[in-house]
Amino acid sequence: MILLGACAGWALLTAAAHDGRPEGLLLVVLAVTAGHAVGRVSGALLPVAAPCVGALAALAVAVARPGLSPGAWYAAPLGHAGGTAALLALATGAACCAAWATPVPALRLGLWALAAGIVPTGALLGSVAGCAASTAVLLCALAAGSVTRRGLSLLGLAVAAALVGGTVWALAAGVLPDGLSDVLEGRLTAHRVGLWQDALRMAGRNRGLGVGPDRFGELSPAAHTVPSDDKPHSAPLQLAAEQGVVGVVLLGAAFCWVLHALWRTPRPTPVALTAGAALTALAALASLGNALSFTTVTASAGLLAGWATARPWARAGAEPRL
Repeated sequence: MILLGACAGWALLTAAAHDGRPEGLLLVVLAVTAGHAVGRVSGALLPVAAPCVGALAALAVAVARPGLSPGAWYAAPLGHAGGTAALLALATGAACCAAWATPVPALRLGLWALAAGIVPTGALLGSVAGCAASTAVLLCALAAGSVTRRGLSLLGLAVAAALVGGTVWALAAGVLPDGLSDVLEGRLTAHRVGLWQDALRMAGRNRGLGVGPDRFGELSPAAHTVPSDDKPHSAPLQLAAEQGVVGVVLLGAAFCWVLHALWRTPRPTPVALTAGAALTALAALASLGNALSFTTVTASAGLLAGWATARPWARAGAEPRL
């Protein structure tokens, strides 16, 4: 709560300094907080049913909302495909967590089938990133059953998220080798990379307080070249540009706190690692796109973290509840 309060407080401070609009980030903080609280309670009462219903709900939203699935995630103009990919990854993680949590073999098989079915759903929606992220989460969940050292695995997830964020930063700064840079820019589009470069320039000129929340679109030349949502499509770079170094540190601290909570959770290791894999996939998507711009995504992330860290209310000797 202190960390989330710091995120909200810093957004208000930087908004006051530069006449910014902090409502978007405040909504993100509220959605994560509410989702986590609901996840902790529902996960304690119904450790299997709650994530199962959540997986179905996230999948239904990704399929039913056409605004979240405009096509391939690297297509231009940049749209809402990041939200679709994030929901599919989180839905896969929730289904896998429910599968690991249930002691009923038939139900576990059905939940694994649900998780496996989400992967081709991403392809049907035209979400390459959603299909790839769901596949990665599913594979990590299957491998989690044989892992004994939870802390080392979570550290590996943190390194993976840092590598994706560092690659985005390096591409925007132009420090990658020419061949690799050309390949990545070809897949990500020059427009997206131009937005990242604008964000990095703003961050370099305003390291302390940034330019103010939700002001990137006003100051970015690349945001006016094609139809745009006025976002840099990278959460770390957006916070660096709009809230300075402290904003990036708070974002990284929030992700590290989630991984620490998963390390300390009393839930089984496969559940903790599966949730960690799904949230790491979300972190990667947020570094590459606009996944955190959707309230459904941030609330779903809070729910998954809550389910994976909840303490089930079960009496000694009682049968596990579904």
